[in-house]
Amino acid sequence: MAPVVGKLAIIGQGLIGSSITRAVYERKLARETVITDGSAKVRKRLLELGLGEAKVVHSAREAAQDADLVIGCVPVRSLASVVAEIAPSLKPGAILSDVGSVKAGVVAECRPHVPAGVHFVPAHPLAGTEFSGPDAGLPRLFVNRWCILTPPQGVADPAVATLRAFWEGLGSRVEIMSPERHDRALAITSHVPHLAAFSIFHTGLAQEEKDRSPVMQFSAGAFKDFTRVASSNPEMWRDICLMNREAILETLRNFTADMEACARAIEAGDGETLETLFSVSRSTRRKVIEKEHISVQDDKSATELKDTLFRPYASDD
Repeated sequence: MAPVVGKLAIIGQGLIGSSITRAVYERKLARETVITDGSAKVRKRLLELGLGEAKVVHSAREAAQDADLVIGCVPVRSLASVVAEIAPSLKPGAILSDVGSVKAGVVAECRPHVPAGVHFVPAHPLAGTEFSGPDAGLPRLFVNRWCILTPPQGVADPAVATLRAFWEGLGSRVEIMSPERHDRALAITSHVPHLAAFSIFHTGLAQEEKDRSPVMQFSAGAFKDFTRVASSNPEMWRDICLMNREAILETLRNFTADMEACARAIEAGDGETLETLFSVSRSTRRKVIEKEHISVQDDKSATELKDTLFRPYASDD
């Protein structure tokens, strides 16, 4: 595969950053890759890992110098300070991007620091695991997973096309939408499910304390599967919840109302309502999961999948 960019800088080498580094080397998407991390301990580990041909440098500003594409793989509330730091190093025509799970707040905080002539194209790969750190990286993490680009108004089309080609080169399916639409979609598909997982785990702990008897050790598959994401990075999820506050609160209120409806049906012995809910959820989820495994290049129904996933959040944004 021919390189998509000349010099690539990746700032932050946790799960996502180190996965990009590995995948870029495996797929030869950049002629030169420079990486760094804010932690000296992580930089030391990067040297030990020897991630392909990536050069490890000491600072974000040094990494961004003369780079054609800079990707900030840092917590969403830290990105603006990183952009401010590297601004003097960004050359005209460079593309600046990220991988964060919140977009509207990131755009608002970062754009004032982006120099004229630099193309700011935020991105969010919908991929991950509950593990973190440079050792957790996987070169195929992004294969057949969505990556959403959220370019603010006025960003040049060629810059968006380059970033699309980059993520497609990593194996991702790319969708473009507004930052606001992204945040509403992710509130229901990621943010609230994570909150639910964290919360139900605490409910289990409280029940153990109340009954003075172990409960968690008897966790069945459903509990383990549902709460897997409760092992995710707590600082990262704190920042996501605070930055996507409005969309998450709206979704939480809707979810709470739906759970109350379930409680009323159970209390009333309304089995018909419960069975209808379970049947619709079962059939709809099966359809979505089946379509998820269809290649965008091989089947037109991939477009139907995008419509299924994002139709409830369509707007004029």
